[in-house]
Amino acid sequence: MTRVTNILDTKGHDVATISQERTVRDAVEILRERGIGALVVTGASPPLVGILSERDVVRALARYGENVLDLKVAALMSTEVTSCNANTSVIDLMGLMTSLRIRHLPVVDEASLIGLISIGDVVKARLDELELERKNLLDYVSAR
Repeated sequence: MTRVTNILDTKGHDVATISQERTVRDAVEILRERGIGALVVTGASPPLVGILSERDVVRALARYGENVLDLKVAALMSTEVTSCNANTSVIDLMGLMTSLRIRHLPVVDEASLIGLISIGDVVKARLDELELERKNLLDYVSAR
């Protein structure tokens, strides 16, 4: 069974972060430059104080207009952040992300941020698992 540690071994442990004191405009620029959907927000409380996603920004833009870009990240970030650890299984990730309707999970190990898992990472890992199962079944049937 694939676990978070397997995903991180493949994709890496790099996590895009931003200080809660920076502006939403800064955050949007980082999201665009890196081609990602969320930033882990850092502050006084390690390892993180929140998360800011594209969805958070779009909803705020629709509600408040372009002036939202000049606000601090702290004004828009989600502060109730669900995280996982390196041992969490892909099946558990799928259930968690589906039930909470979230697309990004920080990976925390002993109060340290060690990665960020996206729904795309989970889908890729599950597809890889299914492909391996298919190959093994074909090999088994062919060997008879």
